[in-house]
Amino acid sequence: MTDTEDRKARSDAARSAFSPPADSSMTQTTQVIPVLRAAPVRARAGAGAGAVESESSTTSEFALPRGLAAPLVGGESETTSEFALPDGLAVPEPVSAASEGSAFSTPSAYTARQALAAFTPPGGSPVVSLTKDVPWQDRMRTMLRMPVAERPALEAAPKADESGPAVPRVLDLTLRIGELLLAGGEGAEDVETAMFAVCRSYGLDRCEPNVTFTLLSISYQPSLVDDPMSATRVVRRRGTDYTRLSAVFRLVDDLSDPESTVSLEDAYRRLAEIRRNRHPYPGWALTCAAGLLAGVASLLVGGGPLVFLAAAVGAMLGDRLAWLCAGRGLPEFYQFTVAAMPPAAIGVALTAAGVEVQAAAVITGGLFALLPGRALVAGVQDGLTGFYITASARLLEVMYFFVGIVTGVLVILYFGVKLGVPLDPDTTLVGSGRPVVQIVASMLVSLTFAVMLQQERSTVLWVTLNGGVAWVVYGAMHYVADISPVASTAVAAGLVGLFGQLLSRYQFASALPFTTAAIGPLLPGSATYFGLLSIAQNNIDKGLVSLAKAVSLAMAIAIGVNLGSEISRLFLRLPGAGSAAGRRAAKRTRGF
Repeated sequence: MTDTEDRKARSDAARSAFSPPADSSMTQTTQVIPVLRAAPVRARAGAGAGAVESESSTTSEFALPRGLAAPLVGGESETTSEFALPDGLAVPEPVSAASEGSAFSTPSAYTARQALAAFTPPGGSPVVSLTKDVPWQDRMRTMLRMPVAERPALEAAPKADESGPAVPRVLDLTLRIGELLLAGGEGAEDVETAMFAVCRSYGLDRCEPNVTFTLLSISYQPSLVDDPMSATRVVRRRGTDYTRLSAVFRLVDDLSDPESTVSLEDAYRRLAEIRRNRHPYPGWALTCAAGLLAGVASLLVGGGPLVFLAAAVGAMLGDRLAWLCAGRGLPEFYQFTVAAMPPAAIGVALTAAGVEVQAAAVITGGLFALLPGRALVAGVQDGLTGFYITASARLLEVMYFFVGIVTGVLVILYFGVKLGVPLDPDTTLVGSGRPVVQIVASMLVSLTFAVMLQQERSTVLWVTLNGGVAWVVYGAMHYVADISPVASTAVAAGLVGLFGQLLSRYQFASALPFTTAAIGPLLPGSATYFGLLSIAQNNIDKGLVSLAKAVSLAMAIAIGVNLGSEISRLFLRLPGAGSAAGRRAAKRTRGF
């Protein structure tokens, strides 16, 4: 067989292979095609290097070129989305919920004990020497007026054999102590000082107390990278009990003593005992003290025995009426209004009956027992030391009390004038010919004020002498030297503040029991009465001038007491007085 015949035979065989039989179905055709398509590939793979492919050995354009490795193709279940992690990229380890912290979390490479100072003032950190032999009030006040970064750190020695104080309980104890002090009438700066002393005594040096009129708050942050803790307490009720106030000061003094070992449980127990203690004087003693106060105040302004009796009866009746209103839940505004009516009514009634009695002295004596001198002094002191919110609230409270007194007296005087009672607003009350009587009366005024303020019996004698000295200075300047009453009152009140502050430092107690009752003889009772009487008689201009004089005298008392307290600290050994820091201002708003 020739080559031509051989090629023709092979071509016919191939053509017959691609031609399906006549009785074959479409299903059989589809089964034959894959086999025939694979045959040329196997033929080419088995051929030699010099073999030449025939024209009939065709391949698809999707065939894989020679030399390229076939990729591993997965099934439909192995498909991924466009968010799949690319090959060669390491999978990050997931962060657990326990390792997540706040912005104040400590960095992993940070050690608080080995850290350097985070900030140094431009002028350098001043060396502050806090001597331990000065009262805790001065030491804590000096530190409280410093920025937190400049306060000296606590000593490493623990206060008691404990692993450490429970911070929430220390903050709660601090707020409870501050609540008693603020409710007792203590100034805002003194309350903050006491709160800071309590926290520091238990090792919480990075604390910031804040005091307003009805809200106490304190925050503590162990370090710059730790989460801060804060607590607040609201002062709902206020009461005048200087015995309880002195007991709280003694507790703070024991806690601030570096050599004391007062545990947290002992402090809570003592605080509970202070709260449960009864008042040193019963209710009937307070009513008698109010009557005696009004009687001796009427003698102080020139009254006689009958005036003394009338003023005492009117004041005791007004005190009982005020207690009745308080038991019914009426606000203090109405209590002051009701308490001011009986003395004014008795004075007007005696004058209408034709009894030769000085109605002005009777009404003035009754006003002495009602004028809010304690709240006025505390409000002005807070304003002078930078606590403007608390000062505004206290002075607003004083204004409400004063308006209540004015309302009660003015109603009685208005009806007296309408009934034709001869009330003379130009009457001169105080005479300069009875200095001994006035000095004794001023001391009795301070004594009765001390009883009404529930002071300890050990402080009554000191405040009585302080009140007598204040009246001697006032009388010498006003009646002998003929100096204006406002200036005389300011100087006398300054001496009261000076002696009261020195006595409080001597006994490591609050200054309020030694100063508040001593300003009683200086209260502007007569100026208030004459102003109200002029207004009731339709002399508005004259009445406003007299009331302005009363306000000036009251401000002179408050500023004088505060100035005397500040001057007293010049004679005390202040911590840090000789250092570069010196004595700082009362509030952080001072300076540039």
